[in-house]
Amino acid sequence: MPTRNRRQFLATTGAAVAGLSLAPAAARLWAAEGEPMFKISLAEWSLHKTLFAKKLDHLDFAATTKSYGIDAVEYVNQFFKDKAADTKYLDEMNKRAKDAGVKQLLIMIDGEGAIGDPDSDKRSQAVANHHKWVEAAKYLGCHAVRVNAQSKGSPEEQMKLAADGLSQLSEFAAIHGIDVIVENHGGLSSNGKWLADTIARVDLDNCGTLPDFGNFNLGGGKQYDRYQGVAELMPYAKAVSAKSHDFDAQGNETHTDFRKMMKIVLDAGYRGYVGIEYEGSKLPEPEGIKATKALLEKVRQELA
Repeated sequence: MPTRNRRQFLATTGAAVAGLSLAPAAARLWAAEGEPMFKISLAEWSLHKTLFAKKLDHLDFAATTKSYGIDAVEYVNQFFKDKAADTKYLDEMNKRAKDAGVKQLLIMIDGEGAIGDPDSDKRSQAVANHHKWVEAAKYLGCHAVRVNAQSKGSPEEQMKLAADGLSQLSEFAAIHGIDVIVENHGGLSSNGKWLADTIARVDLDNCGTLPDFGNFNLGGGKQYDRYQGVAELMPYAKAVSAKSHDFDAQGNETHTDFRKMMKIVLDAGYRGYVGIEYEGSKLPEPEGIKATKALLEKVRQELA
């Protein structure tokens, strides 16, 4: 189906089925007048060591998030891998989030196949594997699923393949009122221009990006400029990931200039949630989360 026809189809049928606007999710999440320029959420990966060590149960993540003074969560499917279609479990997640006063924003999806697989059957299967997570996101009241643009071949071939898989998934997700967002997450996806051009090729309102401050490793010891990359991805952003590792004595992140980065984010007109994703090892995970939150709050106050 030609792209413009797809857009017309989604505009006329997707919204009617879902009862939701297909406008970018970021717009729906923008802060109201008088509220902070951006709100802060917590990505579950910030506690991945604690979760993998079974020192924290996934069902307790919402309450733990609120204990940091944060009221929005970004889930990772690895921590409830076999529960996507388990409505009893999802009901408990909804209850825990409601009891904690926490908003469920999105689910980060890994391990469901390459959406840009060169084999058309495998690509279609990967798209189908993501359907249950789109439905779970809808059930939880999330606005998006984060996926990967994994593929093989030349940059041009991978763009074509990834765009095809993303188009298929986005068409399905639109019917459920869910956005499909792609993170710079290694390989060609860590090339900001390539990923931005791929999303432009998809050309669907509910397909966008999740710019991550730190995932710009191109492989072979090469790094894409993180500030350029985020600037290239922001026009399509429906979420933002504030990756952090280490901090100096003044509380600044030593790998990313958060002031410079957040200025890029805000100058793009973004007023949605910015998710803390602490991946450091020098500070324990709870302390790393607190340090990242303090830095984001300080930068927010300065930029206001």
